[in-house]
Amino acid sequence: MRMYYNSTGVHMMHSNNGAPPHMSSNDYLNLDDTPILMHDDSESMERIPLTSSPSLFQKAKCFLLRTPAPSITPVHDSDFGRSLGIFAGVFAPVALGQFASHLFLRTGFVVGQAGLLETYSQLILAYFILIMTVLSICAISTNGAMEGGGAYYMISRALGPEFGGSIGFLFYVAQVLSCALYVVGFVEGVLENFGVGGSFTGNDHGLPNDTDWWKYLYSTVSLFICLIICLIGGAMFARTSAAILLIVVVCTLSVMISIFAKNYRLQIDIPFNNQYIYPNQSNLNQNNTITGNYTGLSATTFRENLFNNYTVDYSTDRQMNYATVFAILFSSVTGILNGANMSGELRDPSKAIPRGTLSAVCFTFCTYFILTTLIAGSCSRFLLINDYVFLQQVNLWKPFVVIGIFASTLSASLGNLIGGSRILQALGNDQLFWSLLKPATITTKSGNPLISVFITWFLSQIVLLVGKLNAIAPIVSVFFLLSYASVNLACLALELASAPNFRPTFNYFSWHTCTLGIIGCMIMCFMISPIYTSISLVLMLILAIILHFRTLPTTWASISQALIFHQVRKYLLILDPRKSHIKFWRPQLLLMVSNPRQSCELMDFCNDIKKSGLYVIGHVKVGKLDDYPTDPVMEETPKWLQLINHMKIKAFVELTLSSSVSEGFQQLVRLSGLGGMKVNTVCFGFYDDTMPTDSLLKTKIRKRKLFGSIDSSQQDFESYFKLPRSNGERHLTVNEYIGLIQDAFKLQKSVFLCRNFQLLNKENILKSNEKLFIDVWPVNFFRPDTASYFDNSCLFMLQLACILTMQSGWKKHTQLRVFLCVNSLSENTGIKEKKLSTFLRQLRIQAKIVIVSFEHLLSHLTADGDHYSAAAAPQSEGELDDVKMHEFAQVPQAYLEGVNSLLQANLNQSAVTFMYLPRPPSSGQNTYTAYLEQLSAISSWSHPTVFVHGLHPVTSTAL
Repeated sequence: MRMYYNSTGVHMMHSNNGAPPHMSSNDYLNLDDTPILMHDDSESMERIPLTSSPSLFQKAKCFLLRTPAPSITPVHDSDFGRSLGIFAGVFAPVALGQFASHLFLRTGFVVGQAGLLETYSQLILAYFILIMTVLSICAISTNGAMEGGGAYYMISRALGPEFGGSIGFLFYVAQVLSCALYVVGFVEGVLENFGVGGSFTGNDHGLPNDTDWWKYLYSTVSLFICLIICLIGGAMFARTSAAILLIVVVCTLSVMISIFAKNYRLQIDIPFNNQYIYPNQSNLNQNNTITGNYTGLSATTFRENLFNNYTVDYSTDRQMNYATVFAILFSSVTGILNGANMSGELRDPSKAIPRGTLSAVCFTFCTYFILTTLIAGSCSRFLLINDYVFLQQVNLWKPFVVIGIFASTLSASLGNLIGGSRILQALGNDQLFWSLLKPATITTKSGNPLISVFITWFLSQIVLLVGKLNAIAPIVSVFFLLSYASVNLACLALELASAPNFRPTFNYFSWHTCTLGIIGCMIMCFMISPIYTSISLVLMLILAIILHFRTLPTTWASISQALIFHQVRKYLLILDPRKSHIKFWRPQLLLMVSNPRQSCELMDFCNDIKKSGLYVIGHVKVGKLDDYPTDPVMEETPKWLQLINHMKIKAFVELTLSSSVSEGFQQLVRLSGLGGMKVNTVCFGFYDDTMPTDSLLKTKIRKRKLFGSIDSSQQDFESYFKLPRSNGERHLTVNEYIGLIQDAFKLQKSVFLCRNFQLLNKENILKSNEKLFIDVWPVNFFRPDTASYFDNSCLFMLQLACILTMQSGWKKHTQLRVFLCVNSLSENTGIKEKKLSTFLRQLRIQAKIVIVSFEHLLSHLTADGDHYSAAAAPQSEGELDDVKMHEFAQVPQAYLEGVNSLLQANLNQSAVTFMYLPRPPSSGQNTYTAYLEQLSAISSWSHPTVFVHGLHPVTSTAL
């Protein structure tokens, strides 16, 4: 954030990229003389005078415009903790991180083991990965205001809290390991020169190094020095790194000049601490010294060093190969994010990070390329492999190289220590890991994360127990490669999502560069160490799962939502409804809900029966938009979304405002879904005199989420919905209700009506020790003469019941039972049963067939012909078309009571019953009332019942 004041003393602030972090529809810019403080909040915006609390003014992210003043003078950013520029804040930390322990300690070792050609290939491969990652870093860092946390901040804000938190933790571990690595490199340089048998000491004096505990002591002291510098603060680190970089550059130039100046042969003593050359350490003296050759620049030496000659590393006793040598090289050039890690202290991160990082990477690559070429042309392979510090013997003034070793390694360790502490602080501020990292957020008055620095220092102290640079290097390389792959993945996801707000000012990247960076990182990870890579990926996945299951206290944008939107839109365009086939039919449900407080069981039931299809919960709010200041649907939708989240159902919510329920229902049926995903089935509750109960209270006991607590915003959303009606007053008349069903048929939607679902106890069903049944009665009891025939409604019933038995829980505790209704038990009954069994087998529906005779009920139909005159039984199968089996025919009350008794007699161990729903009569209040009364009469029991009417084929016997 940058602040200015004009000649009148009025402050004006803007974000780093010259614009507010984001602006919602409620935000605006004030162009008059009244300053407006705009918070970075997409849901609200406060008007606060600048005379308010200074702390509030300083902490707010805002954007102020005022009538331009004659003169504008910048206020120093140090007042806000952002004082670092490109060179001190980015270039120097990155360059030092790139030089680290490799420049003076391992450049010759890599050339000696891999040969010049493979060293070139390793340098090119390493810097190819680095440059691809840098391009991604530059793109992300120039796409908005950068806060503290560096790479973690970029990844988490791009990929979302789950992956951001897990990758951030991984990157923090990499910083800790790298800090320890460079401290070990520093101590190695000290002991090679000032230890017993070192370059500046004899074999009988110097710093003791006969045990690993001495090395651990020296490492502890070195790390403590870094701790002191970090405790002083980021600005001190920046000033220190700039000075150290100058020293390192001078020392490097001295090495290059010395190779040209000393163009003659030298015998360079191999240090006595090389136990591979000197296996008998107890009998060493100056007379049995072994030497290696420095030849000066020589074509012969150059040719000898062209190709690889992998041998045993004398510090770890491990056989080297291409992957292990690359790991050692790469572990020392992982400082490209050191500048980004200082984002919280940079004056202008979006400008400093791209320029500083790219220039530092190019500078270090050129340095390494020149230095490796000079070393390969002037030093024998024996010398390169067996002496890590041979360069100081070549140098015109030996202490130059010693100073360079100390400066590069110590500064790199310093950069990782302070960078790691900033990442840990950012993790703590984001509260992703509960309150475990809350101490890491404690800072000094100047903003230095004191506790974070101590935690990072302590963990690095533990890693120092490993003690060997070449032993730590592989795991450091793996962790950094995974971190770089994550940065590339974040940038690739942003690019593929094609979000309009992803428009970085840095344009020299594409999805190709991101993909190449990811591929390169992952290939080298598995080449270096499949074990470390696999463990790291598993750890990252576990952390992502933990963060996914807990309630995250953040409103970050998640790239997953942008990618899902992009892919769904693309595939919806491909999903052509004209190419739909019956073999792949699935229910696309629209459940009409008047009051969710009395419909929770039905909403959950429809969620089970949707079979991965579209499930829309619809509600019509009666009214006119002119009566409201804003659209009331927009205000109600979040509460409905909280409801379905609370119930853990997978549904969409569609609300509409209309002058009548009928008109709103038509809107929902026509508009619910998109493209090839449109509603094909409508579900209503049953219209009867049963008083509704508050089913939402049954779900009030919430199970605590795994790894987290329930979001507090869900604890009071139920108070938003009205209580169920307690009197006989209804929202719909009989005419309106039947009109909705007829509208659904006109719109070519199948319909099912659900009755008594307030009595459905799913928990008891899923806990039952005995098998329960899903019953299907594929017969229109108002047209019993058609009992031997199956139409689309019968098949639709079977399909829905079969889907229910396929669902988790229902599948284990329920079985499908189909009732075959016959006029009388005869020889023909067995044939019908066999035909039905064959038909079900062809449909791949496993069901138990139960034969039921309703011969005793038919007498009630013939006793009063006036009621059933239109239901003459067909004489043959060909006459079935004359009798419309899907229509309703009014039947005598005695017949209805007989049917009800028959059904109740077969309800034993039934969980849900599916029955045939005939079409409503064409018109008339009396017939509508009779229709509902007769449906109610045959289903008057305390048991969940579904009346089904299907319009279209839903199942196929074809392969």
